[in-house]
Formats: sequence, C-alpha cells, structure tokens
Amino acid sequence: MDLPEPRVPHGESPTSAPEPAPAVRATPIAELAAARLAAAALPESVKAVLREASDAVERPAASAMGQIWLESITVAGYRGIGAPARLSLPAAPGVTLVVGRNGSGKSSLAEGAETAFLGTNTRWQRQDDSRRGAWRNRHELTRRPRIDLALTVGGGPATLTRTWPGDDFTNSDGVFQRRGQPAVPAAQAGWARAAAEYRPFLSYADLGQLIDDKAVRQYDIVDKILGLGYLTAVDGLLKAEQSQHTAAVKAVNSGRATLTAALEALLLDLPEETRADAALKAVARKPGPDLAALDRLLTNLPSAQDGDLAELRQLADLQGPDLDLVDEAVQRLRDTLAAAAAVTGTNAEDASLRAELLSQALRHRDRHAGSEACPVCGTEQVLDNAWADRAAAQVTALLDEGQAVRTANAQRRLAETGLKALIVSPPAVPPALAAVWQAWEACRARTDLAALADETLGTARTLAQACSSAREQARVLLAERDDRWRPLFASLQIWTAQARAVNATKARRSDLKKARDWLDALIRDLRQERLATFEAQAQEIWAQLRHESSVSLTRVGLDGKETSTLRRLILDVSADDADASALAVMSQGELHALALALFLPRARTADSPFGFLLIDDPVQSMDPAKVNGLAQVLSDLGSQRQIVVFTHDTRLQRAFTSQGLPVTIRKVERGKASKVEIEDALDPVKQALKDARGFALGSRKLPAAARTHVLPGLCRIALENAFTEAAWIRHHQAGGAEPVFDAALSDAEKLTKVAALAFFGDARRSEDVYRELKDRCGSWAVRIVQDCQKGAHPDGAQIDDPNRFVELVKSLADAVRRPDLAAR
Repeated sequence: MDLPEPRVPHGESPTSAPEPAPAVRATPIAELAAARLAAAALPESVKAVLREASDAVERPAASAMGQIWLESITVAGYRGIGAPARLSLPAAPGVTLVVGRNGSGKSSLAEGAETAFLGTNTRWQRQDDSRRGAWRNRHELTRRPRIDLALTVGGGPATLTRTWPGDDFTNSDGVFQRRGQPAVPAAQAGWARAAAEYRPFLSYADLGQLIDDKAVRQYDIVDKILGLGYLTAVDGLLKAEQSQHTAAVKAVNSGRATLTAALEALLLDLPEETRADAALKAVARKPGPDLAALDRLLTNLPSAQDGDLAELRQLADLQGPDLDLVDEAVQRLRDTLAAAAAVTGTNAEDASLRAELLSQALRHRDRHAGSEACPVCGTEQVLDNAWADRAAAQVTALLDEGQAVRTANAQRRLAETGLKALIVSPPAVPPALAAVWQAWEACRARTDLAALADETLGTARTLAQACSSAREQARVLLAERDDRWRPLFASLQIWTAQARAVNATKARRSDLKKARDWLDALIRDLRQERLATFEAQAQEIWAQLRHESSVSLTRVGLDGKETSTLRRLILDVSADDADASALAVMSQGELHALALALFLPRARTADSPFGFLLIDDPVQSMDPAKVNGLAQVLSDLGSQRQIVVFTHDTRLQRAFTSQGLPVTIRKVERGKASKVEIEDALDPVKQALKDARGFALGSRKLPAAARTHVLPGLCRIALENAFTEAAWIRHHQAGGAEPVFDAALSDAEKLTKVAALAFFGDARRSEDVYRELKDRCGSWAVRIVQDCQKGAHPDGAQIDDPNRFVELVKSLADAVRRPDLAAR
C-alpha cells in the first residue's frame, strides 16, 4: 500500500510547560508573633515574660527543619502488600495520580505513609476492636512488617522507617535519619506538633468526619488549619503560671479569713489577750495586711515559766512542705532534665556552644578596637573585618540551630525555679526540728539539678514526717494546757510567709495579665486575618468544584472561643440566591466537595513543614461534573505542593488528561500472594500505540494474518481512544453534562461515528468524517482510518511496512487529540 508522508499538524512543535510561579508564602506564625511583639507598646518586663514563654514552646517545624518532600514509599508485609512494593514519587511540586482497581494495594501505600509518620492512622483509630486485628498481610506472616519512606528534608536526603516486632499494631519502632547524622526515634524527628496540626494525609473518612462530626469537633478541625497552635501553646504556659499565682492568692485570702475568725473567737472569750488583738488588727487591715506589724509580733517567741512550753506550742501547729506539690515539681524537673539530656552532645548543643564562643570572640574584638590579633595564639591580622562578618553570620546560623538547646534549658530553668520556690521555712524554727529544717533549706542552694531533685524529694518526706510526728506529740501535751493563743502563733507564721510571697509576685502577676491580654488580642486578630484568607481560599476552591450546582459558599466562620463548649463551625451558603445552612440544603456529593474545599487550604499553610499532601479516594460520592473541577483544584495546589492522589476512579485521570493538566500517573496492580507491581501508567492512546509498535517489530516472523488483521485492530484501538478523548474535550468545553456524553458514546458503535462525535459533536454525521479528515490532515489520513477498519473484515488490510503504518497512526492520533483541532 502506497502511503504519502503525513502532514505535521499546525502548531505541533513541542513546547515545554512554563514553570509555575513561586507561591507567596505567609510569614510563619512564630516569626510573625516575634515581629509584632518587638513593635508592641508594652513594658519591657511584659515582653520578657512573653519571650520566656515563647522560648519554652516548641517552634513550628517549618522554620526548624525546612520542607519535607516524599521521594518514595516502600511497604512490605502490611495490609494488602506482601513482598516489598516501592512507589517512587517526584519529590517536587506537582500532581501524581496513583491508580488501580479496588484491592490493588493503593490504600495500603497511602495508609503506610501515614502510619510511618504518625505511628498510627485514621482508619485504625476509627475501627472497633473486633476489626483491628487484620493489619498484617496474610501472605507474609513470616516477614516482619516494614514501611520505608525516602524523604527530602530541608534540601537533604533522609529516611523514615517503621517496623513491628510482633502482632500488636500499636507497638512499633520508628527511626528517622538524615544523611550524615545519627538515627533518632521518629518521635524526636521534630515534626510531632506539625503532624498533629497540619497532618498531610487526607482520607475519605476525614472528609466525612468534617461534615458529620459534632459542632465542637468541626470547629477544632478548621481552627487547627488556621495554624495558631503555637500561640495557644505559649498562652497555655502563661495561663498555667497565672493559675499557680491565682491559687496562691486564693490560699492567702482563705487563710486570712480563717485567721480572722479564729482571732475574733479568741478575743470574744479572752478580751485581755493583747497579742491576739494586735494580730487581728494587722491581719484584717484594709486594703491589705500589715506584714511589718506581724513581723514585729512574731519576732518574740512565746515564753512561759515551764521552759518546754514555747517549743511545744510551735510544734503543735507547725506545717511541713506540701508533698504533692513537691512531688509534682520534682517530676517536672526530672522531665526537663531528661529533655535537656536528649539534646546534650547533639549538633544543637554543639551549635549553641560554638555560637557562644564566637560571640565572646566578637565582644573581645569590639573591646580592643584596632587589634586584629588572636587573643589565644597571638597570630596577627586574624580577627579582621572579614573574619568578623563571617563570625557574625555564623553566630546567627548557629543560634538558629541551637534552638533545641535553648528551649530545653528554658524549660529546665522554669522547673528549677518552680521547685526551689517551694523550699520555704517559717521565720522561727523549733530547736527540735532545726537540723531537718536546715537540710530542707540547704536544698535551695544545690546547683546539681539531678541531685536537687533526689535530695529535695527525700528531705521533704523526712521533714513532713518529722513535722507530723512532732506536731502530734505536741498537741497531745498542749491539749492538757488550756492555751487558746498559742496554737494561732504557728499559723500566723506560715500565713505571714505565704502572704509575703504573694505580695512579692504582685508585679509578676500584673505582667502576666498584660502579657496574656496582648497575646489574646494578637490571637484574635490573627484568627480573623487567617480565617478571612482561609474563607477566600475555600470559596475559590468551592467555585471550581461546584460545577452545575446552584449552591454558593457565602461564609465560613468560627463561632465562640476555642475554650468554649458551645463553639461551632459556621457554613453559610445560598441556594438559588436564597440564604441557607450548608448541611441543610446540600447533597452528599456537594457536602463531600465542600469538605475538600475546607481541607485543601491546609496544604498552603506557611507553618507546615510538609511539602506534600496525600489524598486517598477523594472522588467518592462526587458527581461527574465536579471531578473536572477537582482536577483543576489539585493542579493549582500542585504548583506549590507535592500532591499524591490515590484513586480507583478513572474519571479523575480523564479529567486531568482531557483538560491538558500536567500529571504523573503510577499504576498499581496486585497479583498472586499479594505481590504488588507499580509502574508508570500510559494514557489509553499511548498504551495502544505501544502495543501496536511492539507487535509491528515482530510481525515479520508471524503469520500474514497478524499484519492484515491483528495490527490494524491494535491501531484502531489507538485511534478510537484518540477520537473519544477529542469528543470529550469538545463536549466538556461546550458545557455538556457527562451522562449525556456517556450515552452518546455508548450509541457510537462504529469508529467513524466516534470520529463524528469528535469533529462535529454529532455521531449521525459519520458520512462527513472522511471529508473532514482529508481537509485537516490529507488523503493519507482517510486511508489510515479505512485500513484500521478493514482489520475487522475477512480480507483484512494490506500493510507493506508495519512500523511506518504505526507511526502514521501515531501522527493521526496526535492531530486528533489536539484540543484546538478537535473543537473545530
């Protein structure tokens, strides 16, 4: 058969897709808060309180470790995957579709990545106990289940591995390692907080939860997306300290009322008791107690003719340390010591020490202007301006790296201060207990914090026991001596010390209140700002997903504070221009799409360290028109993030290809014994051409019928898929509904009818197809189509050069698939 050279369709020269413009990222929340604090009109003491609390809270991982990208997921012996299966991914912005039928192993890969990061997964958490046992692959029960993730973290390679020693899913070992650094438990990787707040995994169950869950839970989900968790954690620290001070003030006020009542009762019975009268006046003075008067009154120890009475009266009401408070403070100190020990000797500690060393050298150079000699070795012209510039830049970088040490040290100092604040003694110590009280007070001077924790707890218990024993013995003796005043003396001593301590923290309490008021206002402002941005993004996404829906998203809001039990998520819509509640008027498919519109902005959050987002099964319950919108939304997100979508629904793949959206496709197939194969997936046209090309290469060794019947049949499949794609693009661009197209395609039983749908949108115009082919491509295209059709006839098609025939079919398929040609 004599075929002319095919004409190259107009505009067919290959062009590369333009690089997406870099996304404008918002300032991370910690940096934003620090900048606003620096500019705030607050007393320096209040700023110091805020900075101290900020340093004690783990910073969002985005600024601490850089962006995290997924390079590959390897799963073995887990759920539907037996032998190791590896899914490679482009570790950069873009969209990857992982496709395959139900049961192919897709969800095992998606869930495996989630489990590797978190140690658990949403599906496991939401299953009842009776269904939680089936997590190991039944074909690989002898293999230790294992999940390996290859990552890019902060620009460098890293790995994350999770294994299980036994059959208990909740008992797993996670190990994280950056190249060139020691391996650490996954819990110490640095993304624990971010994984909770910006979880980069989105399943179908997550979407249903947002719509079906309680109002409080809905509020919390959206509030997390706003990324204010760091600031609320800082406020939590301030609130905890404020609560301690409030409890101390309440205790003093309560003690004041108790003492006042006791003194009044004593004076009612013994009006001549002048010491009780003086104590009452000092305690009850307005607006506050006269502590100086109480000091003078308490300086003179009680005396009596029998020499042991004074000591007995002291012992009768002497109170030792509060063991519960001491035990809590000791445990807190031990926890912070353990946290500090975890970073001791690490790169973070080394960076902190090197930064201090360089800072000292810079300060030496500043004090000795003009001198460039090293103070250690005496080398001249070493500490010059160039050295100073390098050293200053290095100090800044090292201080950032040493943040973990500073955070651990700040928390350790807070714990030390809290414990030592409990080590107080009454102004006068009974001689019988002098030694044990001295041992208690000596704990305050301990600088070895581990020894401080051990010694304080033991000494407190010894002292408490001694005080309790002495108190009981003294009370037995004093019960025999009718003395009403003496028991109040020790109470006055303890209460006066407590009142003095409360009085000393007055400035601190004021600073804490101002700090929390400022922080509360900042959180409110940022919540409003970020909620407005989030609402705009959700509305933008919904506008792309709402194809053929009369529902417009008019408002996304949060009603109530995060601490209120009445907080709720507000979703207001308008249906045919009438205001309504989303949950009341939207279909299940619309609610599913709305949940996606609310979840997907999380991927753009500046504080998230995760450059990727894994979405499992997002197309369920979504009507066909919205699938195209979803492809557009995912493609937009893919310009900023690595989007990996697991789906068995072929509509999403077609939505990408038919709209010309860039996408990488991986195909997953599960064979015998849970062996999962993963390969790059070709679109139907390319796959058919690949099969035809492979057949053509070996056709010379095959019977003649292979060239006359089989090869044309394979090429016909390629052309039929090309015409189908062009027909869909025409239909979609015209705004047609997918069910209408599916019905028309089902009725087009001949190749020329499918071509008529592609060229004219009307399968009845099949007689005009050859003329249109000739006008568009030339006579050779008509003969190609005719030969592909002859393959189904008894005589078949006479093809002299199989390889050239396949290339001509490819040229025709390329011409047909171009949207500008298909839409003519």
